[in-house]
Amino acid sequence: MAYCWKSLSSCVRAIPARLAVVVPLVALLYLPSPALASSFLGSAETFAVLAGGAVTCTGSAITGDVGAGTVVTQTNCTVSGTVHQGDAAALQAYSDFLGAYAALASSPCDQTLTGTLAGVTLTPGVYCFGAAATLTGTLTLKGPVNGIWLFKIGTLGTGALTGTNFSVVMAGGGQACNVDWWVAQAATLTTSNFQGTILAGADITVTGGTFNGDALAGGTGSTSVPTGAVTLTGAAVAGCEATATSSRHCNQGVGNGPESCDPGNSNQGNPSRSNDELGGTPGNPGRKGGNGK
Repeated sequence: MAYCWKSLSSCVRAIPARLAVVVPLVALLYLPSPALASSFLGSAETFAVLAGGAVTCTGSAITGDVGAGTVVTQTNCTVSGTVHQGDAAALQAYSDFLGAYAALASSPCDQTLTGTLAGVTLTPGVYCFGAAATLTGTLTLKGPVNGIWLFKIGTLGTGALTGTNFSVVMAGGGQACNVDWWVAQAATLTTSNFQGTILAGADITVTGGTFNGDALAGGTGSTSVPTGAVTLTGAAVAGCEATATSSRHCNQGVGNGPESCDPGNSNQGNPSRSNDELGGTPGNPGRKGGNGK
């Protein structure tokens, strides 16, 4: 059974480390529903900010949960969700993030990018920088409400993401939480208006500006040796789970979600026509025994 990642590149988006079946997904550039609940991040889904190490938040606002493997330090920092410091929830979320980070690392590229991306418009796809990416100006991501973008920084082994006065603009109905930025090393944003979730191999530092998505740091660590820190100064972070209009896709291909997260809306609006909604046990590919089937 394969969990399909929400983009066109491969069935890896739904992998919490225990699954690693990869198949081509060119046909899944656009998936059926733009605002469904569960995603490839597993329990990390609810965290707007997550680090294997420490989180330091100064003069900032975070909408969503915050998790750290060690400590969360708040100075004039507001958090709308729950703060987890080295507890079971934070550790499990970090473990799930590690699985997602590793899975995205193997996603093939559609196009290799260079330059600052200022004035560039990109449609849904998988875009890669072989090494570091230094971005500025305005990048427009234009696509339908269920369009998917994946940016990979440092695909040749090393590479950091640096954005200065960098803005990402969604157009045509595209959603910030359908944009992911996989980074081999650290990510640093300064006075930028950023859209999308960063999955960084090392630290994430955000100074000023806005961040619409999740900041997840320490992807090159492990559960035994967690790494990565998130530092926010004068920034506003709005996590995907906490923003009702920017939810992620379901685990496509699983067939065992609740109706609002039923891959492909298999019952066409009628619960009696689905084998998922009314119980049953996980089968292959979906549930068996639901609705008396």
